[in-house]
Amino acid sequence: MTQLSPLFLDELAKNIKEWGKALGFQQVGIADTDLSQHQKYLKSWLEKGYNGNMQFFERNQEKRADPAQLLPGTLRLISVRMDYLPPDASFARDLKQSGTAYISRYAVGRDYHKLLRNRLKKLGEKIQQHFAELEFRPFVDSAPVLEHAVAEKAGIGWTGKHSLTLNKEAGSWFFLGELFVNIPLPIDQPIQNDCGSCTACLTICPTQAIVEPYVVDARRCISYLTIEHDGVIPEQFRTAMGNRIYGCDDCQLICPWNRYAHLTQEKDFYARVAIKSQDLLVLFAWDENEFLANTEGSAIRRIGYQKWQRNIAIALGNADFDTNILSTLKSKLQNTSEMVAEHIQWAIEQQLNKQLNTPPNNEQRLTKRLIRSVEKGLPRDA
Repeated sequence: MTQLSPLFLDELAKNIKEWGKALGFQQVGIADTDLSQHQKYLKSWLEKGYNGNMQFFERNQEKRADPAQLLPGTLRLISVRMDYLPPDASFARDLKQSGTAYISRYAVGRDYHKLLRNRLKKLGEKIQQHFAELEFRPFVDSAPVLEHAVAEKAGIGWTGKHSLTLNKEAGSWFFLGELFVNIPLPIDQPIQNDCGSCTACLTICPTQAIVEPYVVDARRCISYLTIEHDGVIPEQFRTAMGNRIYGCDDCQLICPWNRYAHLTQEKDFYARVAIKSQDLLVLFAWDENEFLANTEGSAIRRIGYQKWQRNIAIALGNADFDTNILSTLKSKLQNTSEMVAEHIQWAIEQQLNKQLNTPPNNEQRLTKRLIRSVEKGLPRDA
């Protein structure tokens, strides 16, 4: 490779950050490739089985620690973030209304993977115009990359106690992506961890999935259970799921740093009408073709129709008693898969119990606490 002067590299790094922002990224940082410090945390997490059935974490551990194995010659990792919080996120309203479906706000718009990857590709091509010998490869959840570790090293933010990347000016409502390059650019410095003594995310988690600061047991996490977990959801977690049918935002909603989050400028991330604050019974009535049509280009589609039905059945069981819900569940029971039927039967039992005025449980109290925090503006209800 051509010998590059420090002056050229400094100027190029500055330009890369400007080009990245012009492409819609809110922040661009640069890190070296030494991720060995983070590998031990991954190993410990895996040894405890916290990855559940996400066996992809167990594979290619060497590649996660050594980015050059993914792109030979890699010298730097460019980390980017892009805000995704949509206008009128309606957090409190949707959580308060038990008959309304709650979908994690990262998934209410277009699937971010392709959008971010295309922007990163354009950033690589822009750099290539100024340095023809550049070799690059973009990544957005598409390979064994320790994205939060890279973001931390690149100064994008620090890893919060909920294991997500946090930023003082942006909270945590953003996507991450990486561009591997073979140029020895000057690196950015990590920023200070500012979680302090706060444990709000640990105490608000409905299933107590954050088993200790910075450690999440995925097997207990509602996001994992509704998205990654196949088959039957353990009964011990169903009530805690409430009306969350795809993912969960509770640990982000309660985080004080999200008072400073910004609304996305990307209209592709705006909430789709078909799923925004939608009634559970409306979504449950979709057949598979309607599900595929309404989730085309959405991250939701990846879970498939059966898991979608399973998740909604649990939410209907958790909803306030309604004769329409009860009759719908009973009618659906005769024409569904064995896996979904198990959850529908549970939901029917829950509705019948509510008809007898069962007192509120601890999970419902946690949700009410979360709603009160959101309504007070901590965090901001966009």
